[in-house]
Amino acid sequence: MKYLIIFVAAILLTACKKEQQTVPDSARTTDSLTVQDTAKTEVSSGNVLVETFPFPKEIKECSCYFAKNKADFEAEKYIYADDAGKTAYMKLDGKRQTMNLISSSDMEVDEELSKEIESGDYKISVKGKKIKGEEALLFQGTLTIEKPDGTVETMPVYGECGC
Repeated sequence: MKYLIIFVAAILLTACKKEQQTVPDSARTTDSLTVQDTAKTEVSSGNVLVETFPFPKEIKECSCYFAKNKADFEAEKYIYADDAGKTAYMKLDGKRQTMNLISSSDMEVDEELSKEIESGDYKISVKGKKIKGEEALLFQGTLTIEKPDGTVETMPVYGECGC
């Protein structure tokens, strides 16, 4: 009788253990999928990985900053920012880039936005059209990235310029 109780208890413990092991595995899969979905902050545009980043601390006053669309802009998921002077910031292929602005249109006068940016590995142009002008000027347009190997990637942008 004693052995029968031990045997039944062992079977029940083994059965419970298997069930417990199965539940955490499926829960772990769900958790990792949730984490991956919420952590995904990149725009894959083919051969160039464009990641979002917080507003650069280096920018103190006037600036232009863009996201891939209005929803991301409102969520502060920026893919481009500049100090409206000589320096632009992006996160490309996993690395934060600080790049030189080569040229920039006068946003107060022009209805069109045009910027040319260059670093050792990338040539970037931002072109947009003013869609609203109050304290800050809202723009919608495209961002084009050219790599040294000739690869060209273009994506939509939405953002603002102002002081």
